[in-house]
Amino acid sequence: MPTMNMIHAINSALDVMLARDPDVLIFGEDVGYFGGVFRVTEGLQAKHGLTRCFDAPISEGGIIATAIGMGAYGLRPVPEIQFADYILPAFDQLVSEAARLRYRSNGEFSAPITVRSPYGGGIFGGQTHSQSPEAIFAHITGLKTVIPSTPYDAKGLLIASIECDDPVIFLEPKRLYSGPFDGRHDQALKTWAGDPAADVPEGHYTVPLGKAAIVREGSDATVIAYGTMVHVAKAGIDQAGVDAELIDLRSIVPLDIDTIVASVAKTGRCVILHEASRFGGFGGELSALLQERCFWALKSPIERVAGWDTPYPHAFEWDYFPGPARLAKALTRVMENN
Repeated sequence: MPTMNMIHAINSALDVMLARDPDVLIFGEDVGYFGGVFRVTEGLQAKHGLTRCFDAPISEGGIIATAIGMGAYGLRPVPEIQFADYILPAFDQLVSEAARLRYRSNGEFSAPITVRSPYGGGIFGGQTHSQSPEAIFAHITGLKTVIPSTPYDAKGLLIASIECDDPVIFLEPKRLYSGPFDGRHDQALKTWAGDPAADVPEGHYTVPLGKAAIVREGSDATVIAYGTMVHVAKAGIDQAGVDAELIDLRSIVPLDIDTIVASVAKTGRCVILHEASRFGGFGGELSALLQERCFWALKSPIERVAGWDTPYPHAFEWDYFPGPARLAKALTRVMENN
């Protein structure tokens, strides 16, 4: 079994699906000859041809609108939006067309599209290249939102997304891409995340959408995270010295509510960790769902550890990120309540 980082794993998933299904095609800004700004699609055009992997104009609305039409026609397009921050010009297409197409047509048409996009911080991209907009998509009925944290999950979840008959937003954490440790703070993040590469099968396999992973079992508290924050959570739990159970959601829609409810009912304490701003973030929805279902089991108020409620800071990126120390403090607070 080869060792892959997340870039290699996603490239492998796309390669497998292009070879397996003639209806799959990939397009977006610079994804063809250039191989994408992060080289995720490198080599796919040369291997599969100009009609299966090709470039698109700088028009996010046009890219998504074209993908919706392709999906309604019977294809399975995988459009790339170069950075998740740039997806907003296509938001109306995703909300008003892709998410509603099956319902509006009484099942006659669907939009089996998988919108890939790098998201989150880690490259000092500031306000226009580093945002975490997952809560916006989670709010839209009809869209699925998937966020992997490991190379193995990235490949399996992407194949499952492409094979899904509903529109999927597939967000790829940039800090976990190739190292993720090539930047100025590579050693700090490597300490958080460990080895970014993993054993990944070469062929076809899937990781089911809507099934969380219990990364670490524990009895004293539950930590819920996804994407890069799963690795931050591992380090924060170690710093706090708490026997915490760590759950990687893997997809926030569909949400594996059964797994997180069972864990919080067992531990009685919960800390939710995400990179996006705290106010209006997906952690608020998780907190409400758990409060409704686990109220009598809770020994402490649910805590949220998240990004600042400010525009994304360019120079202070690594202060904005929720780090292990902030998670450790939250775990200490919830453990003080007996």
